[in-house]
Amino acid sequence: MSHDAQHCSFVLVADFDIDRGAQLTYQFPQPLGTDEGLLANLMLPDGAERQPIDWTIFFLNQTPFNTIKPVLALDSNEGTDAAEEGASMLYGINLVRTKLDKTARRGAIVKAMAIVTRYPFVQIFKPVLLLALDDYFMNPSQDCLARLFDAVNEMDFSNMPVLTRYEKLIMRNTERQDVMIGRGDDYTNYQDPGTATQHTTSLPSTRPGHRPTNSGDSRVSFDDMRARRDRDSGTRNGGESYKSASAMRSPTSPSEASFSLDRSAVWVGDESGLDQMGFVATASAASASSSSVSSAAGRGRRSTDASSSSSHGAYGRGGETAPSLTGASVTSAALKDSHFFHTAINYNEHLLPVKVPLSTFPEEVGEGSVSMLCQTFSPATTTMSGPLHPHLHTNGTLTPPVIVLFNALITGKRVIFLGHHKLAENVSNHVLAACALGSGSGIVLRGFIKRAFPYATLINREEWESIPGYIAGVTNPIFETAGSWDLLCDIGTNRMVVSKDIYLNHPASWSSSNPLIMRSGTLKAEGSVGSEEDAVRVQTKEGGSTQKPEFAGRPDSADNIFIEDVLGAIHSHYSEAHVRAKFTEYVIRFVRIAARYEEDVLGSTSIAWPTAAYTERPGEKPRLGSGGFFADEAACAKDLAVNASRIEAWRRTECYKLFQADWKHMVATNPIQGFDLPHQLSRLRFAKNMPDGEAELIFRTIAENLHTYDQVTELLAWLPPHLHGLQPLSFGLFHQQESVRELTVDLFNELRAYPIGVQFLQALNHFQRYAYVRQAHAKEQRIRDAQSLQMPHSAFMSRTPSNRSESSLGAL
Repeated sequence: MSHDAQHCSFVLVADFDIDRGAQLTYQFPQPLGTDEGLLANLMLPDGAERQPIDWTIFFLNQTPFNTIKPVLALDSNEGTDAAEEGASMLYGINLVRTKLDKTARRGAIVKAMAIVTRYPFVQIFKPVLLLALDDYFMNPSQDCLARLFDAVNEMDFSNMPVLTRYEKLIMRNTERQDVMIGRGDDYTNYQDPGTATQHTTSLPSTRPGHRPTNSGDSRVSFDDMRARRDRDSGTRNGGESYKSASAMRSPTSPSEASFSLDRSAVWVGDESGLDQMGFVATASAASASSSSVSSAAGRGRRSTDASSSSSHGAYGRGGETAPSLTGASVTSAALKDSHFFHTAINYNEHLLPVKVPLSTFPEEVGEGSVSMLCQTFSPATTTMSGPLHPHLHTNGTLTPPVIVLFNALITGKRVIFLGHHKLAENVSNHVLAACALGSGSGIVLRGFIKRAFPYATLINREEWESIPGYIAGVTNPIFETAGSWDLLCDIGTNRMVVSKDIYLNHPASWSSSNPLIMRSGTLKAEGSVGSEEDAVRVQTKEGGSTQKPEFAGRPDSADNIFIEDVLGAIHSHYSEAHVRAKFTEYVIRFVRIAARYEEDVLGSTSIAWPTAAYTERPGEKPRLGSGGFFADEAACAKDLAVNASRIEAWRRTECYKLFQADWKHMVATNPIQGFDLPHQLSRLRFAKNMPDGEAELIFRTIAENLHTYDQVTELLAWLPPHLHGLQPLSFGLFHQQESVRELTVDLFNELRAYPIGVQFLQALNHFQRYAYVRQAHAKEQRIRDAQSLQMPHSAFMSRTPSNRSESSLGAL
């Protein structure tokens, strides 16, 4: 998309006429060239006259029947972008209101207004739509549409950073409001916090900008627009200075001032990322580690590390501020949540603040809540009915309803969310939440939004029902009796119904001759009742014909424990982001099990690293392991048995083919190349009796591949706070071999050169941070001692030793 692409592509208005029904009144700035009756019915849902207000979401350029054909191209590069999958997708958010009017024939006036945009975060347009529709009720003319269209397109995105895939993962997995705060253009003079003795200067970026393909959601036209705009204008995003710390970093290990224990932010941990950037104390409210202050004060230690504002901060020495930043701008930024880009829409002399989410992926549209979805269909309140199917019921009759829904989504079943007498907004949000659920929040899988219809009508029922594996939201109960679905989720009565004809549409693929079951040493062909093997064995009649399987479930299965954990987090008021992170981990784990299944059944896999164990042979270099991690072969066999049916069904879907392409692309473009990083971190987290040679090779390999900002963010993205952050790497600080401890110090020193790395180091507990600071200072002292012995004596070198170093050793 060109650099001047519009935020709002179209504004639509629909009215309900008692004689003619739903009518599309206006299309601005030009007709869309698609079925006007379809658009009008999407904007005026069934029962809209009974609700004072309702919201719906619809998609355009999604399928052949809703592809638009405007007379004028939306921008100069329309044809080029359309070639990229998902680039031409349009998202519509619609507001419908009913106002009572005694002069009207039915006593009420129903009107709807929609904004069609290229951005999946359509919820940012809700406030301006409310004002615009009120304006239209008072003055029903095309001038209202023109004002709205112009106001939205004048919204300023010029300083909004475009995050890479791994920056997005870091941002969405932390609740710190200061994370990535230096990625905006307001802080282009940000410098390396590990450079303790340098004055602040405005240094140009020495690294090229990110390629658009670095972002996992580069298919979204929004990111594409941002990247192309930067290239066309010849300017660099503010993140370039943020990412250029590697060029400004001290070439040696941190200076002695960096590890003065009476001045260590890494030790005390009471500075937020705002403090790391030289921000004033008014920003401290945004810190996620402020709970450490009282304990640190009890030990009498101050917190003024090299990355702290009270020492040689990111912007200069203590007491100095960056010349490019005023106190007002710093304080203003400190009070804002860096998860969002803050801008505004000036509509009709009303300045409406807008918070644009920065870590959105393509499969995340609108405000669908996965937490709400899990509560609606929790095991305690949901009634399950219909036949059991091996693709859906991975734990027999005890399969949690949300897992049944997940299995239906990834195996391409037709899913309908029914909300009779419910708001269309409620139904739409459940559909969008289901897309986030199945895709792992868009981080792992994709292809769900392309077959999703948040609100579907009877008008074009034949068209959307022809889409394989559709996910539709409806309010009309006639769809339940029609029966052209595989799984019905009734959000009004908390029912989940499997179609009685599901075996006709999706025959069970398991038989007694399955190679995975028959392979000796992996699974027994026969097992006791209630065992894990029952989940994959199809019962047959005496004549041998396959019938409906009766699966035995286990209350302690992995899926049941997972759902209990998720519901516990929801009841404990954990955030939506935390719940989504749990499902992301679940989907990642499913894909890794699927890769191992392919290796066992087919001999190789194209969706993950091949399975290999750590090897160390005489005369050969040791080699790291790769592939999915399993505690032992028995655990692996159980996981394969439970997941085999849904893996086989998933491998036949378009979603699987898309992931194959995504995996190939990630392997070629990831900043860290040459080894399976997630496998090594899993080994550090869960392995028992790890050989010393493997531990040393893991830390050495990671340290040798950690030299750029992109590599640092990739590593940190695999170490989210809900999985204890840097804890797996911190184990190396206490290893029995000195080489492993020194490699861990080198690795942490590299992380410490970046503000995001400092934030992760601060999340370690005091014992781990003390071990790091003590060992890093000791290593630096040894280096200085060795250098002083090697260098010839000179009168110019006979200076008094730094008392900072002496005070540091005394503090130890």
